[in-house]
Amino acid sequence: MMIRRVPQLLIGLFLYGVAIALMVQAGIGVSPWDVLTQGIARQTGLPFGLITNIVGLLVLLLWIPIRQKPGLGTLLNVLLIGPSAQFGLWLLPVAQQLWEQVVFFAGGLALLAVATGLYIGARFGPGPRDGLMTGIHRRWGWRLWIVRTSIELTVLAIGWLLGGNVGIGTLLFALLIGPMVNLTIPLLTVPTRTSTSRFHDHPPVNTRRRS
Repeated sequence: MMIRRVPQLLIGLFLYGVAIALMVQAGIGVSPWDVLTQGIARQTGLPFGLITNIVGLLVLLLWIPIRQKPGLGTLLNVLLIGPSAQFGLWLLPVAQQLWEQVVFFAGGLALLAVATGLYIGARFGPGPRDGLMTGIHRRWGWRLWIVRTSIELTVLAIGWLLGGNVGIGTLLFALLIGPMVNLTIPLLTVPTRTSTSRFHDHPPVNTRRRS
């Protein structure tokens, strides 16, 4: 399984960064965390990808008081998504026409859903932002949707005040990303050895090949 899991993790993280770049270059709004990143980048003049790394690291430090333990996927998330997003911003042009903006954003959103399924499905741990939400939920028992909404509204407001791009894409991201990853994560999750062995011990009843 490791032969599949490690490449799937790395590919997923790389595509995640490229997906972010697509939505940024679409120019019609990005996710709340990327609004924050854009705002900090505009105020400091630092590259978007570097700010992505720094924010990820700062969020990871917040895991300490909630006793959340990072996995390999968590650490690589902090290290790799920023450079891949910066590469995507260098490679992709800024969308100028409305149809280009729609294609860039839709493609970025779809790619991000697939990338999320790949890196989470590799089972090496969540990213720092998702881990913060689930860690707070597990530590204090607050409802997950309340934790997620509170955190994302906070970072959205800060990012908007700093000059981040809030638009129709931000709303579409909030409405669509949940249902999309609910499809991709189960589809792309690497099965555990236990589930694999159970499959071999109890093969399907109908084993006839269709002609």
